[in-house]
Amino acid sequence: MVHLSNGETWKHFNGVHPHFSAESRNMYLGLCIDEFNLFRSFAAPYSCCPVILTIYNLSPGMCMRLKFMFLSTVILGLDNLG
Repeated sequence: MVHLSNGETWKHFNGVHPHFSAESRNMYLGLCIDEFNLFRSFAAPYSCCPVILTIYNLSPGMCMRLKFMFLSTVILGLDNLG
């Protein structure tokens, strides 16, 4: 596996937006979302989707540590909207 900063998409973004990549204080953020069942029962209609921001400027060892992941919101599952 390769860290995202070595990927083709990151290099393309830096080429298209050189003013953004020149400033070292700018942060690259990843938006992660996953739906899961709260009570671990597939029969229960309760589910939620946490939305987590991850900082990709950090080294690969620090990028996925819990203290550098930020829970921004929790979205209720579709079953709870009715």
